[in-house]
Amino acid sequence: MPSQSLAELREQVLLANLALVKSGLVTLSWGNASGVDRVAGVMVIKPSGVPYDRLRSEDLVVVSIEDGRVVAGDLRPSSDTPTHLRLYRAFPEIGGVVHTHSRWATSWAQAGRSIPPFGTTHADHFHGAVPVTRPLLRDEVEGSYEAETGEVILETITSLGLGPVEMPGILVASHGPFTWGHDAPDAAANAVALEAVAAMASETIRLNPTAKPVPDYLIDRHYLRKHGPSAYYGQKDH
Repeated sequence: MPSQSLAELREQVLLANLALVKSGLVTLSWGNASGVDRVAGVMVIKPSGVPYDRLRSEDLVVVSIEDGRVVAGDLRPSSDTPTHLRLYRAFPEIGGVVHTHSRWATSWAQAGRSIPPFGTTHADHFHGAVPVTRPLLRDEVEGSYEAETGEVILETITSLGLGPVEMPGILVASHGPFTWGHDAPDAAANAVALEAVAAMASETIRLNPTAKPVPDYLIDRHYLRKHGPSAYYGQKDH
């Protein structure tokens, strides 16, 4: 992805954070969005615990992707910074990461359940069930907790045999959702999509407790018509 000025990246990440609030995915200060400049080797992320209604672009913290050092900013970065860094280091395709504690997706995470693809709306965004990680072990929680959260995300995504583009989100057991995308706004849009399909799945089970996922051939058709070289949904780029 092309390099951009640090001011532009800060503004983009600020707008992604504010989009989470506007979309109803954030309560209090529960959530964060980040974005990267791969050429400069830095990540910009929301500062820890700062209320969204006071958040300014200059408050955002610039962190080295390589070693996690704060290279610009007067505030402490989000406590989830090590999780974001693990994802950026492992997935060169992504340029933005979002974490929320949104109501429906977090409910599935707390239940320890993957979100089944009950319909084509789900398949438009996620190429299969949205997975839930295993619970973190005691030594993982008591050690480098946020970094270990990143590791269990990577462990789960790798086990699916899918890439981060095909599965742009996950539920961390007992915790909540993480999503990613080609930049911070895209990661925020995937957080909105994940919350929507989590709510639909909850209602599906309420209306029909024996509901089954749609077949793979329908999932493939809907996912691939929007994503990949044969996609035909929407307009061609000019």
